[in-house]
Amino acid sequence: MTKIERERSLAVFVDLENLAMGFQNQRKTKFDIQKVLERLVEKGKLIVKKAYADWSRYQAYTAPFHEAAIELIEIPRRSQTGKNSADIRLVVDAMDLAWSKPHVDTFVIVSGDSDFSPLVSKLKENGKHVIGLGMKGSTSELLRDNCDEFIYYEDLERQEQDEQQITTTLYADMPDRKREVYTLLIEACNALRRENHEVLYASMIKDTMKRKKPSFDESYYGYRSFTHLLEEADDQAIVDIERNPKSGTYVVTRFGEREAPKKDKEGERPAGRHKR
Repeated sequence: MTKIERERSLAVFVDLENLAMGFQNQRKTKFDIQKVLERLVEKGKLIVKKAYADWSRYQAYTAPFHEAAIELIEIPRRSQTGKNSADIRLVVDAMDLAWSKPHVDTFVIVSGDSDFSPLVSKLKENGKHVIGLGMKGSTSELLRDNCDEFIYYEDLERQEQDEQQITTTLYADMPDRKREVYTLLIEACNALRRENHEVLYASMIKDTMKRKKPSFDESYYGYRSFTHLLEEADDQAIVDIERNPKSGTYVVTRFGEREAPKKDKEGERPAGRHKR
């Protein structure tokens, strides 16, 4: 991907009623917006976040949506307008943003409703990249196939479970801060792989870690620089790093499975950096 693609500006529009109905039909726990946002920040900067509902009917969602800095658009349910009033307002806001804010290049429609398929087509006509996100049991194939990308909510749940299992098994013997920073490092590497980055440069990894955790600062974890963080992770066999021959900066060549620390003939970890 190009630098521009790595730094997408995203606008997120959430049709909460559609998602809530999907959860109710599948008898799942309520929709977790944080799972969605954690996945989307891997794709770029979240510029606009709006959610549409009759919030008097979905009060359990107001607090987590507020905490996620999402603008709540009130759409009172009326017998004259029905459920489509929320859909119409979402479409109007999305198209207005597409024309008035050209720097927003990616639109995320969090819904499985086929009624949004014309909106997706119009956004693509205007040069926008469109990502859909919904549930497998309640997502229209028409909407799914019309988007440039589509993410299933169930895949986010499975991804979170897998990452929690890795943290539990690989880093259980580490102090809390080390476990926290190494977990974030691996999550960032996984995020870049999901976005089809073949070469994982140190700068890209750090940018992704800061997007996933804006307060990230390697000095909080006891490192003088991000380079020192990567070098210790390499010493701990959590990642493998080597110098890029062109830029001279570190790239991560392996991650996700903790290996036994490498030893020299005397049984000690080599003092020098074997890959540098």
